[in-house]
This record gives sequence, C-alpha cells and structure tokens, in this order.
Amino acid sequence: MDFKLSDEQRMLEETVGRLVRDGYPFDVREKARTSELGFSKEMWQQFAELGLLGVPFSEDFGGFNGGGPELMVVAEGFGRGLVLEPYLATVVLSGTLINALGSDSQKEALISAIVGGELRLALAAYEPEGRYDHTHVATTAEKSGDGYVISGSKAVVLHGDSADKLVVIARTAGNANDRNGLSAFVVDAAAEGVSRRGYETIDGLHAAEISLNKAPAELLGEEGNAIDALEKSLALGIVALCAEATGAMEVACDHTLNYIKERQQFGVPIGKFQALQHRMVEMRMELEKARSMTILAACSLELSAPVCAKRLAAAKAIIGKSGRKVAEEAIQLHGGMGMMEETAVSHYAKRIVMIDHQLGDLGYHMQQLENLLDVDEDAA
Repeated sequence: MDFKLSDEQRMLEETVGRLVRDGYPFDVREKARTSELGFSKEMWQQFAELGLLGVPFSEDFGGFNGGGPELMVVAEGFGRGLVLEPYLATVVLSGTLINALGSDSQKEALISAIVGGELRLALAAYEPEGRYDHTHVATTAEKSGDGYVISGSKAVVLHGDSADKLVVIARTAGNANDRNGLSAFVVDAAAEGVSRRGYETIDGLHAAEISLNKAPAELLGEEGNAIDALEKSLALGIVALCAEATGAMEVACDHTLNYIKERQQFGVPIGKFQALQHRMVEMRMELEKARSMTILAACSLELSAPVCAKRLAAAKAIIGKSGRKVAEEAIQLHGGMGMMEETAVSHYAKRIVMIDHQLGDLGYHMQQLENLLDVDEDAA
C-alpha cells in the first residue's frame, strides 16, 4: 500500500504548514488564547480564504471534496501550531453530520456558510451521565407546530460557548441507552430555552455545559435516523484528534531535543548524557508509533463499520498512551522550565494529554477494542 501523499494532499500540507509557521507563532496564539473569545476571528477568516473550512465538503459548496487523509493532513498541521480555532467542532464533527443528514436546502444554507467562515457550530452529543457513550441520550425532542422543541442537558460541548448554532443529538424514541431513536437537530445558540455556561479547558480551548428547556429546533434528515451518520462524524473526529496529537508530539520532541542540546550541566550540554539520549529515542519511537496508527485510522474510514471501529479504537488508545509518554518526558527533560506558562512545551503537553480525554480516553477505547477483537479484518 502506498502511503505517500498525492500532489493535492501535498499542496494542502504545504498550505497549512505555511499558515502555522508564518501566522501562528506562540506569542500570537497566547494573545488569542487569553482573549474573551479564546481564539482569533481573523485567523478563522484566513482558514476560509485558504479553503481549509471546506476540506470534507463537496465542490458544489466550495469545498475540497476530501476525506480522512485530507483531514489528517490539516489536523496534523494544526497540532504543530496548537491551533485554538473551532475547526474540529465546526467542520469535522458538526459540518460532516449536516452534510450526511441535511436536506439540500439545509446543506446549501449551512455548509456554504461554514465554508465561507460565516458560521461556527458545536456538536452537543454527550451528556453528564453518559461519559463517552454517545448512545446514552436522555435529551428529548418533541414535535411542536412545524418544528420541534428540545429539553435536556449536554456536557463538555467543545466550543459550545461561542458557537452560532448547535447540532444537538436528542431522542425521539426509545429509552436513554437505546442505540436507535436518535435524531439530529440544529438549534440557534441564542434561542429562547438555551442556556450556556462556558469555560476554558486545561489545554486553552473552550467548552460549555448546555441546558435546553423546550428550545426550538430544526430536524436534520429523518426522525430517528442519526446514529450511523453520527458515528461516521465521530470517526472523522477521532482521526483528526489522532493527527493533531501527532503534530503536537512532533513539536514537543523537537523542542525537547533543542533544549537538551543547549542546557549546560557539569560544563557540557545535558544532551551529551547517554541516558537522556535514550529517553529522546524513546520519545521519537512513540511519535512514529502514533503516526503509523493515525495513518491506519485515516485509511480505514471506508471499510466495514466493525473493522473501522476496531482500528479507530486501537489508534486512539495508542495515541493516548504514546502521547502521555511524550508529554511527560518533554516536561521531565525540560525540568522546572517545562512547567512554566511562558514555555511553549508546557502547552503542547497539556494539549496532548487533553486529546486523550476527547471522544473517548485510553480506558474507553481499550474496552472498545476488547469488544471488537473477534472482528475479522480480512472481511473488510
């Protein structure tokens, strides 16, 4: 199998790399992180102008018509720059769900606005008692006139505090843990009945706890038919997170190597000590392991659902374990400097560790993998 990037993918990689290198230095990121919004609207518009917001969408909407490998390329580049903007929430999770379920008129209105940088979204799927189980949905939707009203609570909604609209998963049939009976809705974030409590997460991103009290909503697609599309969007999200972690791990390794080359102890750079050289090699080995699993995950999205789920669980679990190893070693080898807010590596470490807790952590995906061990990959 050829894992080389195509010419189009290489151009996409160069575009993202140039943007992060020239327009996203650490001090600029920190200024955006500490702003009221938590990211840069100007940078979001640059994403739109460069076509990055249209990567997974059809050319009919001004998109790139890309898939998992293209999103992997973008996310890895964003990981190198610790990008704060709501790309995962808007484009990967919410946008692809709208693209899968929405009517022609809904897609024309919403996806075109996403691609143009005019609309930011957040996926409100997980609930306080559901942990990482996306099928645990107690939030309900009922018909009301020509539309629906939704009531319930959603937890840790990524960028839910600043989104213009929410894509809400609610139950139109069945009990709280039923796999069937889930529907997707678009809710205006400023609508009556929507309450948001926003906060900054440990890695500098933003999230929100959201309460819905008979909030007016617009159904996406058919009632009770959201589960397959939701799982495909979450799969894309896992690929994007794995790639982002890989990009961040690479920079953490580079910063650490540069530091031990410069830090003097006993009259020589500490990088001269063989024990530290071995630890750097181990960090690089974990990075390459993570990169290999990310590529596997990105190339598995078109396989059968069980095989795809098995490979994604394996990838996310390994990225969680390898990422934590790299983050911890980066901090240890930097010493006290690695704990300082002013040192970039501390922010890379926090983001790498936080990625493990998004869309399922190491423990969750190890359990998923155990449940899928008997899946025959040759039947993909």
